[in-house]
Amino acid sequence: MNPVFTGLGVVAPNGMSAEEYWSATVEKRSGIRELERFDPTGYPARLAGQIPDFNAEQYLSSRLLPQTDRVTRLALIAAEQALASAKVDTRSFADSDMCVISSNATGGFEFTHREIQKLWTKGPEYVSVYESFAWFNAANTGQISIRHGMRGPGSVIVAEQAGGLDALAHARRMIRGGISLSVTGGVESSYDPWGWVSHLASGRISTEADPRRAYVPFGSDAAGYVPGEGGAYLVLEAEKSARARGVATVYGSLLGHASTFDPKPGSGRPSTLGRAIRQALADAGLEPGTVDVVFADAGGIPELDRVEAAAIAEVFGPLAVPVTVPKALVGRLYAGGGPLDVACALLAMRDSVIPAVERIDMPPEYEIDLVCGEPRMANLRIALVLARGNGGYNSAMILGR
Repeated sequence: MNPVFTGLGVVAPNGMSAEEYWSATVEKRSGIRELERFDPTGYPARLAGQIPDFNAEQYLSSRLLPQTDRVTRLALIAAEQALASAKVDTRSFADSDMCVISSNATGGFEFTHREIQKLWTKGPEYVSVYESFAWFNAANTGQISIRHGMRGPGSVIVAEQAGGLDALAHARRMIRGGISLSVTGGVESSYDPWGWVSHLASGRISTEADPRRAYVPFGSDAAGYVPGEGGAYLVLEAEKSARARGVATVYGSLLGHASTFDPKPGSGRPSTLGRAIRQALADAGLEPGTVDVVFADAGGIPELDRVEAAAIAEVFGPLAVPVTVPKALVGRLYAGGGPLDVACALLAMRDSVIPAVERIDMPPEYEIDLVCGEPRMANLRIALVLARGNGGYNSAMILGR
């Protein structure tokens, strides 16, 4: 049996819960704005998808605050939401029967930057003992596991934007191996000056000053993306376990997944994104015609958009399946982007509506049916979510209602 999603937890620039985020997405309310946590004057790009007015003290105990970076605080909040949404009483499970599988690409940037400044300006005796782990990509997995007593196999996947989907797929492997329940997903946050320079180093960040035009994936004027913070954690559960505890709401099933890696740039060999889509469909036992909507990766870079549009058109046929890009409202969230798109897809299937982006002028060679202007009502039973990571990572996930 395919595992089922029974809980959703979302921390996004346009909503601090699954329902807040979903309402904002359907209403096209953006979370992209000028950087707020430091003075961005002098930087070539100054826009990001940011969670405004975030006060961790509202959500977490004072004991946790000194030992966690902002990214881990967001992860803890999203995981807590997901478990509450699934109505999970962890005391009813054996601790080894629950696991945490996360994705994270950038680690605890702000925590580390602060502690390194202490090291340089004051000396090693002023550096927090928590620096030994708060910076690490695996800190989110560890803190969620400790907080909820989940002592089954724990992992962290590092594959940039593709890593979030890969984490969900790894959680599926754990459940097929006998684990009853996994908290799985990913978040990112790295928006102090040091983190921002790291984003800019990719050469892919949009320098457009207008938040409405800075990130226009598949657009004729696409010239980079806007990065964002946040993401989602979900409860993925064996269907037998969910039935046994009388779960009232099942958001959907994880039907199929595949990951591929692109050839070296300049090799002349094509991208393997289309192969990832076909392999995910084969894993789910489905034909392309059964897919009702595609949640695109949407790199916002012309060469990346061109490859993705071509892959979608090649697998499904020109203009054959609706394509949506909800991340245009929040930016690319790296490891948080895939899980957030999965949460969005599950809610879209629940409510039979495909979210839209602002109207985009696409090059004619992009033969995709991009949903623009107004949301589109549709009977959605099967969704494909795509994610591509800098460096050649591709991930494709098939969800079912």
